[in-house]
Amino acid sequence: MRAIPTLKISISGVRGVVGQSLTPTLLVRFAQAFGTYMGPGGIVIGRDTRTSGEMVRQAVVAGLLSSGCRVIDLDICPVPTVQLLVRERRARGGIAITASHNPAEWNALKFINAAGLFLADAQARQLLDIYHQGEYRKVSGAEMRAVEPSVGALDRHVKVILDKLGELPTLPGARKLRVAVDSCNGAGSIVAPRLLEALGVELITLNVKPDGLFPRGAEPVPENLGALCAAVREHGCDVGFAQDMDADRLAIVSEHGEAIGEEYTLVLAARYVLGHEPGPVVANLSTTNALDAVAAGFGCPVYRSKIGEANVTAEMVRYRAVIGGEGNGGVIYPRINIARDSLVGMALVLHLLTETGHTISELMAQLPRSYMLKEKIVCRSDRIRTVLQLVRSQYAQWPMDLRDGVKVTTPDGWFLVRGSNTEPIIRLVAEAEDEERARSLIEDVRLRVGACLDAESALSSG
Repeated sequence: MRAIPTLKISISGVRGVVGQSLTPTLLVRFAQAFGTYMGPGGIVIGRDTRTSGEMVRQAVVAGLLSSGCRVIDLDICPVPTVQLLVRERRARGGIAITASHNPAEWNALKFINAAGLFLADAQARQLLDIYHQGEYRKVSGAEMRAVEPSVGALDRHVKVILDKLGELPTLPGARKLRVAVDSCNGAGSIVAPRLLEALGVELITLNVKPDGLFPRGAEPVPENLGALCAAVREHGCDVGFAQDMDADRLAIVSEHGEAIGEEYTLVLAARYVLGHEPGPVVANLSTTNALDAVAAGFGCPVYRSKIGEANVTAEMVRYRAVIGGEGNGGVIYPRINIARDSLVGMALVLHLLTETGHTISELMAQLPRSYMLKEKIVCRSDRIRTVLQLVRSQYAQWPMDLRDGVKVTTPDGWFLVRGSNTEPIIRLVAEAEDEERARSLIEDVRLRVGACLDAESALSSG
């Protein structure tokens, strides 16, 4: 199916612009397809705070009920809470209603299996086949049940984290850590302060009103964290935490009010975990090499996966990893939740601070020096293959990993070129020892890709 600019149907789920491509009819049909695929039984649903969320929720509920499913509704909650409750309630699956980092006018459905994991490629393709065939399971009104509200899901998520990690030990001088958190008025707005207070910190909150009105860009990247950085400096905080709209990603601000980059959330979390339970680590292809350095210090291997949580968790299961994640701020700690979980990330980093007595800046100074750049190039889905072929041919002299786009390792560093699973863009990532080398790598790739796309446009219009 050829992608419509405002609609993306893929193995990652379905997302689109509400009121344009993401219609109630489409949402009902996808929910019916999922209910048919999973079979009768409980389906856990939850949503972020987008203003379109209630409409999407009602369409999803209608589709699930009509296909004979029992709906367990968590209402507004983080995506990892949905994943956790799927397992705890022994449900057949789950649907998370969120467009994550996309702008406010977008919304999406993410599909979860009985293990609390996003659907693997083969599972997602089976679901898409059912959707396109339009042959859905139907039940009579007498077989339908009322929606079950799930009271206490957020408290349960907090309790699971505390049961595994405990409250924070007291710092020298009986001083509490002072923490600022920015939840972007998203799904973490209620539960993040609840967890942090339970851990025993002194708390400063920003953007924790779950009204779905975006106070900043949804991604927790440095350019969106100015207010959090200022708050950390103003209040003398030890650390600042920033979540995205669905609270699966976490970024960190140092005690100096500097955003350290979401790449290092997993690195710092891994340092704490590996210090207590050494073992294999899994990260995707675009995650910083600083993770490898930390793991090597504990004698632990790092295995790389394709991009996407489903791919990372599959490899974590395969290698029995003790921690894993992605360089976009996604931390997966399977002892608690085999899902990217910003709440777990916060707890791990805070335990690292109290255990070591170091500041965020001091911990960062202990890591190997590197610099990472990320860029996007708008590109239609049907042109991505041509771009990747160009990169393969023009950088053939260097070692390559072709599992997900093209990752090239050069004497100066590495870069990755791949098509996005969620947007009509090409993502470019480069890492080198310093900014100049990283910028040189990414600029060279960007110019070659841009020339390729310009040439294709000229041919198609000629």
